[in-house]
Amino acid sequence: MQISENVSLKPYNTFGIDVIARRMGTFTNVEDLSALASPGILILGGGSNILFTGNIDGLVLRNEVRGIEVIREDAEHVYVRAGAGESWHGFVQHALNREWAGVENLSLIPGSVGAAPMQNIGAYGVEIKDVFHELSAYHLGEKKVYTFSLNDCEFGYRESVFKHRHKGQFVILDVTFRLNRKPRFHIEYGDIRAELERMQVQKLSIQAISQAVMHIRRSKLPDPAEMGNAGSFFKNPTVTEEKLAELKVNYPGIVGYPRPVGIKLAAGWLIEQCGWKGFRRGDAGCHARQALVLVNYGHASGQEIYDLSEEILQSVRAKFGVELEREVNIIP
Repeated sequence: MQISENVSLKPYNTFGIDVIARRMGTFTNVEDLSALASPGILILGGGSNILFTGNIDGLVLRNEVRGIEVIREDAEHVYVRAGAGESWHGFVQHALNREWAGVENLSLIPGSVGAAPMQNIGAYGVEIKDVFHELSAYHLGEKKVYTFSLNDCEFGYRESVFKHRHKGQFVILDVTFRLNRKPRFHIEYGDIRAELERMQVQKLSIQAISQAVMHIRRSKLPDPAEMGNAGSFFKNPTVTEEKLAELKVNYPGIVGYPRPVGIKLAAGWLIEQCGWKGFRRGDAGCHARQALVLVNYGHASGQEIYDLSEEILQSVRAKFGVELEREVNIIP
């Protein structure tokens, strides 16, 4: 376990923000983590849902717990445990290669396996909670490993217990997924059906759905390797039916999607209506194809991107009376 000093974190966050960690190391197992861990350290996974706004005057540890293994099977499901340091998209490809269904709609989402349940990642009608079985997590204060069930995680829309009540207390070590032997196709959400038709798919499969999802994502979202970003910067807000009816008086083009509680609005549409799509100030901007994505064109600071996000929040509040919430974790 080697600890380096004054390390640039630019290679370790998809925004490409160049800040310095005073001390930095990695861990590949719980023993290494236990030897180094203390409350207040920063754990990094894939760095795909984080915005650094300043240097880190402390210890940063990169989670590199690896391994994918089948731990149980039955007639309908395969239970697969993956290390938190595994690439999420790599895990999806691993499942597809073995005909394990359930995560094909989540193809090409950047980040690590360990980050997936923290924010209950989701796309095209599927969320982590739909395939989640359990996870192991290390408590930094107690230096003890706990097992979290589906109910323990308290999953919600881009939410889990690890983002609120247990924020900063646990380090996820591995996640076990319950994948399906027989696929249950989800192609009604977004443009998947149209993309499958464009691809001239004759026989529906999880591989075809994965390819369709990847085509759509690449057409809409910038590649972090080419333009710094963290995907969707804001959550889609939820309003009441009464608020939606009120908005439709002045904005008849607004669309709402019913949720178990309230109506979901498209944050990207709200931001675009406020004139931010394609906006650029210096190297901080709002993507030209997807207003929901803030980007670093090269040398923007995290503070510049954060300031832009604050202006966007205020403009949506002023125009629509709707509060946006950042999906990306802000590290001061």
